[in-house]
Parts: sequence; C-alpha cells; structure tokens
Amino acid sequence: MKKIIAALSILTLVSACGIEEKRDAEWKKQDEEKPKKLVIWEEKGKGIALQPAIKSFEEKYGIKVEYKELEMSNEIKEKIRLDGPAGTGPDVLTLPHDQIGQLALEGVIAPVNVESSIVSTFTDQSIQAESYDGKLYGLPKAIETPIFLYNKDLMKQAPKTMDELYEISKSNQKAGQYSFLAPWDNFYFANAVLSGMGSYVFKEEKKLLDPTDIGLHSDGAIDGVSYISKWYNENLFPKGIIGENGGSTLEALFSEGKVGSVMSGPWSFESFKSAGIDVGATTLPLLPNNKPMKTFIGVKGWHVNSFSPYQKWATKLIEHLTNAENAKVRYETVEEIPPVKSLVNDPSIRKNEKAKAIIDQAAVGEPMPNIPEMSEVWGPMVTALQLVANGKEEPKTALDDAVKTIKDQIEANHGS
Repeated sequence: MKKIIAALSILTLVSACGIEEKRDAEWKKQDEEKPKKLVIWEEKGKGIALQPAIKSFEEKYGIKVEYKELEMSNEIKEKIRLDGPAGTGPDVLTLPHDQIGQLALEGVIAPVNVESSIVSTFTDQSIQAESYDGKLYGLPKAIETPIFLYNKDLMKQAPKTMDELYEISKSNQKAGQYSFLAPWDNFYFANAVLSGMGSYVFKEEKKLLDPTDIGLHSDGAIDGVSYISKWYNENLFPKGIIGENGGSTLEALFSEGKVGSVMSGPWSFESFKSAGIDVGATTLPLLPNNKPMKTFIGVKGWHVNSFSPYQKWATKLIEHLTNAENAKVRYETVEEIPPVKSLVNDPSIRKNEKAKAIIDQAAVGEPMPNIPEMSEVWGPMVTALQLVANGKEEPKTALDDAVKTIKDQIEANHGS
C-alpha cells in the first residue's frame, strides 16, 4: 500500500509541476489576450452577493462573468476534481479553507500570485488559513467561528468566565432546563477548551504544521477534557446532546426556550431568529485558567482552478471580489464577516452584536488545520470525547488511544 501511495504522490508532483509550467506559459500569453468570459462557482444561496462585484468587474475589464451556485462542503470539491481536468470547470471557485491542502496536493487549485500590498489588507489568520506548504492558494472572503449565544429572556447578561457560568448552571439546575450547553463531544467545538488549556493539534514551526508532532494527549489536552467531563458528570449537560444528532438536539432545546445559553455559531442564527428567541451574542467566557477559548476559525475563500486557461484574469477577479468595497457589500447582502483589516472595526459592522462577537472571538482563535492529515483527527477525537462524556473512560486513557489511532492512520494513509 505504501508503494502505491508513494507512486501516486510522485505522479501528483509531476502533474503539479506540469500544471505550473503550463500556468507560467498561459500567464505570458494573457499579457496580450483576455477572455470573453469567466465562470465562478459560488456557494448555494450566496450568488446575490456577487452581483454588484461582477457588474463593476465587467465594466472595468470588459470581461463577462457568470456564476453558478453549488453546495459548498462537498459538491464543489468533488465536481472540481472531475470537471477541472476535463476542461469543464470554472475559472474561480469558493472553498472552505480546510479543503485547500488536499486539493492543492492533487494539483486541482493553483497558487495565486498577488502583490504583497493586497495580501496585507487581510487579517493574518485568514491568510494563514488560505496558505498551504508555504504558498498562498486563495484570498479570503468570510470567516466564522463558534461564539456565546444567550437567550436574553433567561439570561440578562453574559457571564465573563466559565467559573461564573458553572455556578449559574449549578444553582439553576433543574430537569429539562439548562443554563448552558455546548456540543463538546464534537472535536470542532471541544478543541476550543483543549487549546485554551494549552494543547495543540499539530505543532507549528515557521507557519508550517508538523503532522508528526501531535499535542492532543498533552497535559493541556488532558486538563481540557477533564474540565469538559465535569459538565457531563454533574448532569449539567443532558445525555441527549451526545452523538451524531447532538448538535440538532442542542439547537432544538435552545429554540424551545429551555436553555439559557449555548456555544454555537452563524449557522444557527436564522433558526433561532425564526423560533422567536431574543438572542444576545458575545465572545465565549474565559476558561478557569483565565485564558480565552481558542476556537477553530473557518475561512471561506476564492480559489483559481489549475486547469483554467485564464489564471491571470481569474486572479484579478478574486482580487476584485475580495477588495474592501465588495467585501462590505457582501456583508451587507448575506451577513458574511469579511476578514479585511479595514473593515474589522467598521462601525456599521461592529454595531451588529453577532458580527462583533465573531470578529472578537476570531481574534483569539486559530485557523482549523488545512493539511490533509487533519482528516485523520476527527474520528478518533470524537470517539475519545464521547467515551469520556458517557463516563466510560478517563481523559488520559481516551486521549492516548486517540492519538495512537491518529498516528497509525496518518502513517497508513499519508506516509511515504
């Protein structure tokens, strides 16, 4: 199996080198030529936010731009793998940043060549998220991260610390009513506690992640999972929020007015609003060590199809889509938070309580790792967290087993 993987890796590298040479030749050619049309693949329901930017791009460059809406998490990724090499893909596509590493390794998306003056307009974290193996593979259009949401009818103000929230939860403890819920059997959410307690997923050196150095069974990780287990062991969280349907159960309880506060994010805003909940939003309370929860930051970005014959113009297009003017219009249209430095403190954005909370929480968070090896982390960590949440294993044992499994899977699926 290792020989097969090695052979495929060599083929991928050869393919990537060939694509890079082809791109250089195409860029020289494009100094004198420009396309009649460029095509964008956009996330479903977000196309309306593109329209003003497309209009101004067409007016400026005389190039027609069309867009197609697709489901973002999997459909775009799978289609570009087929349509890109077939020559039927877009010139520009949107992706969540955690997919960048694998698609870059496969040679499906191209590094982008942009001026440093453009790169510097974005937050450092969002540029880090859009980079892989020392190269920039896209420009960021939006950020999201979990925050603290509370029902203003049940909780008049948000507590500043988790110690305070714990005391509130203990004093108000009653059947079917909860002061705080978090899907901490899900590693996406739980890592905020582990990382805030001092752990890490992969060691970072000079902005590169080392998949051989995993910190998920460190003292900080054990402290974090031990803290999480307290909320389950003392019945401050119901057993019903553990497992595959835990997130939807948590959101349903909050929508029914049975929960004072939750750890959630922008994906839940609309459903809570539709339920008639008067929702407050702020950063997550400080952990018992007086440190902030280091939530995972998700970044959505614009990327260039490696097989597009118009990569120079595709790059100009993503520069245009993400400039401060168009980023602000996008926020005003679909409420996606732009990671543009000049907009982070824009009064019209910060007056939105939820937008401000996301910006402030992201400032103390960390981009979700985008290297291919990250795919081996989720399953074992979910297993470990659920074993602890159900009282079936101690944190150290569960984490030691999880890290061993992660290392074995990385060696089997990504080793040379």
